Amino acid sequence: MQNLLADITGEKYGSDELGKLSAEATKRGYNLRHIPRPNERVLSWIDLVFGPSTWSSETRKSQCFIVEQHDEIVGFAAFDARGLPFRWLKRWAGVDGVGIFGPFGIKRDHRKTGIGELLLAAALIGLRQVGYTQALIPAVGGERLIAYYKRVVGAETVDEYEVEEQKKYRTTILASGDGTNAQAVIDHVRDGSLPIEIVSVIANKKDAQALVRAQRAKIQSVHPLVWDKVRQTRDAYDEKLLETVSSSNPELVLSLGWMHLLNKTFLERFPELLNVHPAFLPFDTSSDTIAYPDGTVLPVYRGATAIRDQAAMGVRWSGVTVHRVTDKPDRGEPITRIPYAVSNNVKEEALANALHPLEHRAVAAAIRAWTLER
Repeated sequence: MQNLLADITGEKYGSDELGKLSAEATKRGYNLRHIPRPNERVLSWIDLVFGPSTWSSETRKSQCFIVEQHDEIVGFAAFDARGLPFRWLKRWAGVDGVGIFGPFGIKRDHRKTGIGELLLAAALIGLRQVGYTQALIPAVGGERLIAYYKRVVGAETVDEYEVEEQKKYRTTILASGDGTNAQAVIDHVRDGSLPIEIVSVIANKKDAQALVRAQRAKIQSVHPLVWDKVRQTRDAYDEKLLETVSSSNPELVLSLGWMHLLNKTFLERFPELLNVHPAFLPFDTSSDTIAYPDGTVLPVYRGATAIRDQAAMGVRWSGVTVHRVTDKPDRGEPITRIPYAVSNNVKEEALANALHPLEHRAVAAAIRAWTLER
């Protein structure tokens, strides 16, 4: 991977050039639009077309330009991101005159129309208007893409690095049911595509299939940990859970279908805790509505009955989210999301079956994103 740096002090990045770019976009049948604070519709469109990835979470910390055709978004270019945690940006944090370009993407069937270069130029002009003199184009992979930036904007390579993580992060999985998400993670670890080591799997049902899957995978620590509500207080169970998880000393805890609220003490002890949820959650964690890629606005479905509630309401859109865990259920910061267009009159079981493979993809992408932030 390479970080590229482009000079943006030339005349072609002057403010007057935006009008020319907009006119050229119109000539080609598109509308070029600046969005200072990307909204949920834009972010959910990015998730739909380019997910699962961190592109939407990066873009929400940026400004962006989008191009539309017949009111449909077909491309975007983010710029001036602030507070991104990736390690390849550390040496550039606070460097005077350098602003961040990207992410940047065009819908596949619009990639040979020339709008990509219009978007790229618009975003670099946007950086110049903020006051930057150079644009950092980070994490560029592939000879063709590197050559593209060098040819189109005269970028030069300033860093070369490996993205592959050498360290294997100790990880505990909390599960309750069939364990298909746990199995997907186990498979990714086995094939080397996730830089983690699963050190324990814990289920709060003694017959959870997740335990069987963990035993087959020869996970070193496998625990059924059932709350006996007759003989055991909630506090006593929570203390036992904390003790059991602590015994493996994980750096990351994954809640994959875990059906038991985790208390404040647990969250303080294990702040690096990710949960998969079978609904599309907003970046504004206080919001109870969310906009989807086509502009549809629906209620946010949180809690253990999210799939049932969505099916009962006959929603047009659903999705999955992997988010950080807080003491407010399903209101932690999203890491990866995938929206899903729902068939008419879908039943609960069919919706659950449709979301499962999306959960597997979102969980893997979230783990990769988490490791890249370390």
